[in-house]
Amino acid sequence: MTGKERREQLLDIGRRLFAERGFEGTSIEEVAAQAGVSKPVVYEHFGGKEGLYAVVVDREVERLLTMATTLLLNGDNTRQKYEAAAVSLLKYIEDNADGFRILVRDSNPGSATGTYGTLLSDIAGQVEYVLADFLSSRGRDAKAAPLYAQMLVGMVAFTGQWWLDARKPRLEQVATSLIDLAWNGLSQLDTRDGKP
Repeated sequence: MTGKERREQLLDIGRRLFAERGFEGTSIEEVAAQAGVSKPVVYEHFGGKEGLYAVVVDREVERLLTMATTLLLNGDNTRQKYEAAAVSLLKYIEDNADGFRILVRDSNPGSATGTYGTLLSDIAGQVEYVLADFLSSRGRDAKAAPLYAQMLVGMVAFTGQWWLDARKPRLEQVATSLIDLAWNGLSQLDTRDGKP
């Protein structure tokens, strides 16, 4: 194997083990044994378990954030766009279960600190821009956009975590239900006083 191929192999093995056992339950010895190499090879590529874990997490964060940003910022703000975005997110979770488990393991999604909390805050920041325009069009204060963004992102994040284990109903039905709740809730915002 080339150095690049070996590095990718170690990342794949590390990703799987961290998802199954968490950071504490995974050892460099096990990563090396499953790769068929000695421990110094792993240390040469990543400097240790912390380095391997950091690269695995960074890749997952980048993958999910890029996907979410692309989905949210492209196209018109229609119900169909958001249903497609919800399907894409659940498909990401289904296709990248190990990566998603690493992101949510031992993380508090409600916290703005830590990898998963930071990721959700970044996504909520993108959602704020979309919601500010929507709220203004409903005669409401656009300053409430951060609050609504946190609500929506939290709803999707927790549902995604639940669905990863339940795997039913079908992901398309989960996406439709999520958007139905969010879309109908947002479309019924009271415009009488213009306050959040």
